[in-house]
Amino acid sequence: MLIFLVIVVVVAAWVVAMYNGLVVLRNRIENAWSQIDVQLKRRTDLIPNLLETVKGYAAHEKEVFTKVTEARSALVNAQGVHDQAEANNMLTGALKTLFAVAEAYPDLKANQNFMMLQEELAGTESKIAYARQFYNDTVLKYDNKREKFPSNVIAGLFGFKEREYFEVGEADREPVKVSFNS
Repeated sequence: MLIFLVIVVVVAAWVVAMYNGLVVLRNRIENAWSQIDVQLKRRTDLIPNLLETVKGYAAHEKEVFTKVTEARSALVNAQGVHDQAEANNMLTGALKTLFAVAEAYPDLKANQNFMMLQEELAGTESKIAYARQFYNDTVLKYDNKREKFPSNVIAGLFGFKEREYFEVGEADREPVKVSFNS
């Protein structure tokens, strides 16, 4: 009887350890997603200042400003990993076009405010890239643990679901095309 009791306690401890490991990884994913969200919010807060600076020099580039504004709005209103990833990719493309337009204006490139905003945005982009990498690494660890035997049994019993990766869109894999022709 004592041996049976010891086996039950060991199995129960093992189930608890597996469950707790999955919970820790799930919570790390939520935390990692929050970090991405914070950096995306920081970037969307920088964009209006950047746009106003560029508008002073390149007022006739209205289409570029419109695309950046629409992309920023889409990111602010996006819900969930997939929607935010898509909106983020759209905004990244619009910002690449904005910076390509800025290259055509030497006075703008020399403007201290523009340079500061560009540097701050570049720093934020680096933080976003790191946060996305950390998030995806955490999702990988979680999914591996969730799918490996024997923890997959515990994951199935307690409803641990697959998580989405934060992926780059097809548009971000191609170079930005800029044309100054009407």
